[in-house]
Amino acid sequence: MTRTRILIALAALVPLAGCTADTADPEGPGQVESTLSACPGQSGEPVQGAARLPAVAFDCPGGGELDLAQAPGVPAVVNLWGSWCAPCREELPLFQELVNRAGDQLRVVGVISKDGLPQAESFATDAGVGFPSAFDGEGELMAELGINVLPHTYFLDADGALVYTQVGPVSSVEELRGLVAQYLGVQL
Repeated sequence: MTRTRILIALAALVPLAGCTADTADPEGPGQVESTLSACPGQSGEPVQGAARLPAVAFDCPGGGELDLAQAPGVPAVVNLWGSWCAPCREELPLFQELVNRAGDQLRVVGVISKDGLPQAESFATDAGVGFPSAFDGEGELMAELGINVLPHTYFLDADGALVYTQVGPVSSVEELRGLVAQYLGVQL
């Protein structure tokens, strides 16, 4: 290779040296503030009960982490959703209404599944949804649960035990409130 070709090749590589992601600075360039709320703190106690969700943890775009190996400390509803899921698009605003009614009696957390964060954020904004959601872009939780369709909703007692699984969408806030009352004993 001639000296001129080497210099041209090196000159072409120099601009690429600055194109790496800055993982050391989470507030660095390219970070977008989430429309989703931060995931709430958890009890720090391990989940108790015979039936449990897989012990996986995910970062939440709004801040914090959802660690399914830790008990929530209060009854909880975990909804797996994705912007690509038509039934999720219809039911997700119902979960926001549930959050608005629940106060401190119940924790509602979503898990964005097999989705891109920009797509999920855009959908959440359009739907007026801001409740905490963890990000599982690769669908690790779905794989662990052996499911390939959404939505799925899991009802956990305060110790984190799985007490009920809703396969498919719910059709109303009243249906959600009924499930919460029946399986978690929380009247909203």
